[in-house]
Amino acid sequence: MSPVRRLPAILAALGAAAIARGDAPAAGAPPVPAPAEQRSALAPDFSRPDLSGRTIRLSDYRGKVVLLNFWATWCAPCLAEVPRFSRWQSHYGGRGLQVLGVSMDDDARPAEAAYRRYRLAYPVAMGDATLGELYGGVLGLPLTYIIDPAGRIVARYQGEPDLAGMERQIVALLAARRP
Repeated sequence: MSPVRRLPAILAALGAAAIARGDAPAAGAPPVPAPAEQRSALAPDFSRPDLSGRTIRLSDYRGKVVLLNFWATWCAPCLAEVPRFSRWQSHYGGRGLQVLGVSMDDDARPAEAAYRRYRLAYPVAMGDATLGELYGGVLGLPLTYIIDPAGRIVARYQGEPDLAGMERQIVALLAARRP
């Protein structure tokens, strides 16, 4: 079994231990600080085919606010937030938001089925450990980065985020963006 497939059991065990210690993050937690090497650093560029075969290149979205979301079909909090991200793409896309999804599933078939089921309005590429390592390692899902128009990481959300707070942050970045 691949490490990604074992991740849910590992995370459940770690979460249970954190709850027992009383230090588990609350649902709707605020963004956690990005690691020091990522704060205000340019987001690592990558190039991947999306589920339809078109190339996603992060650097092509300079000038836009980017929500980069690492997710998987076996992750319940991920599946709860992707419809909201799709609505944000439809609502704020004309103002300069670009949502990019990176499925950490081992196989593209479940990601393709979820893409169709949720009618996602943004591109989704398949991720792997190499891409995850560019972002400090994807050790738990969902993992979402907010990237400013200059390509700098401005926030990192690990786990189930405060979606209203995330949306406020995106709206503020869009308002400050120069067209």
